[in-house]
Amino acid sequence: MARVSAQPDRAARLQMVLDRDGPTCVWCGRAFSPLVRPTTEHVVPRVKGGPSWLQNEVAACGRCNGERGHRAPVEWLEECRRRGWPADVHRLARALIALDEAIVRLGGQRRARPYLDAQLRRLRRLDAAA
Repeated sequence: MARVSAQPDRAARLQMVLDRDGPTCVWCGRAFSPLVRPTTEHVVPRVKGGPSWLQNEVAACGRCNGERGHRAPVEWLEECRRRGWPADVHRLARALIALDEAIVRLGGQRRARPYLDAQLRRLRRLDAAA
């Protein structure tokens, strides 16, 4: 089984996520600034078995990161839409798919796999209904 090499530190991971995904919150769409600070957020929460891999991180503002807590990503996406926020479903889907591919490639993550599969199914149903 392949092992994950050492991850960059938190600041470097945040910069990599911003370079990959752009300078806005995945949930509310606000642009990051000195007043709206970016954070890295685990798409699959750590308490649900989500790894601290770059593929499991997206950029979120501190408000959204804190309010989401340990809620499922698709559940929080739906809540953001109810609030009228332009949650980025494509960026979320890309993150979930990238994490799924990384788990297939690297192995492990027994706890995260069923949770991730359920979130991908739910996201597909949500997308089909739109």
